[in-house]
Amino acid sequence: MRALVISGGGSKGAFAGGVSQYLIEEEKQKYDFFLGTSTGSLLVSHLALNKIKEIKSAFTRVNQKSIFDNCPYLIVKKEGEERIKINHFNVLKNFIRGRKTFGESNNLRKLLSKEFPESNFTSLKETSKEIIVCVSNLTANTVEYKRLKDCCYEEFLDWIWISCNFVPFMTLVVKNGCEYADGGLGCIIPIEEAIRRGATHVDAILLDTQFQHTNRLHARNVFDALGSIFGFISDRIEIQNMHIGKLIAEDYNAILRVFYTPKVLTTNSLIFNKIKMEEWWQMGWEHAKKLSATP
Repeated sequence: MRALVISGGGSKGAFAGGVSQYLIEEEKQKYDFFLGTSTGSLLVSHLALNKIKEIKSAFTRVNQKSIFDNCPYLIVKKEGEERIKINHFNVLKNFIRGRKTFGESNNLRKLLSKEFPESNFTSLKETSKEIIVCVSNLTANTVEYKRLKDCCYEEFLDWIWISCNFVPFMTLVVKNGCEYADGGLGCIIPIEEAIRRGATHVDAILLDTQFQHTNRLHARNVFDALGSIFGFISDRIEIQNMHIGKLIAEDYNAILRVFYTPKVLTTNSLIFNKIKMEEWWQMGWEHAKKLSATP
């Protein structure tokens, strides 16, 4: 039983798309499980259907307007580097409306309905493949894994959307009486879950370098500071996930192959730049090819 597992990572998900394309089209890997967290959850359903051309087109053209109906930040370019600063008007507008977050990502939920039609959902239900997305239940203080075959169409789209909602910048969703947010707040890469569900071979795509050497710039505003804080927390969770994943693989005699990014792609994965994401997709394909050719 083979599993493809994709971590969270915002715009860096384009790299995971390129790696996955190589594994599916060139290595001819046949996966029984597809598990994703956050940006990974956006990819897994299309990959399971082998609709790579469609997900590449959708993923590499997404931008802030595609995601936010109320974007809490502005992108500024200074000294050749893109950074974010607070959109004070939009943040204030959200608070006046009584919202619990700086911004709202309802446009992403609408985009999911467009890019993942019910016919795709029905096709996946009729296969033996398992598609699972990770979400964080803030009310119950637990990580939950939502299986496509346990859901109706609209419900599964909600879970994908929730898995991607990077609170406090995106929507905090109340569902089934609980508050839910980005799966990456609890589990960056669900290798352990894949193995516990029966996977004996796992290809895991981690949207970070193998050895962390990121030197973040000093924060210039509260959003920079929050980004650095959440980045630090995510790095700690990621290290823990990988450590546990490797231990579980050894305990269950599972074969684990991990694809890291060959370099730091970005220090702010909330910036969706079409040109860069197209480059990262190609980089992912070439990186997988290189590793595949390595004895």
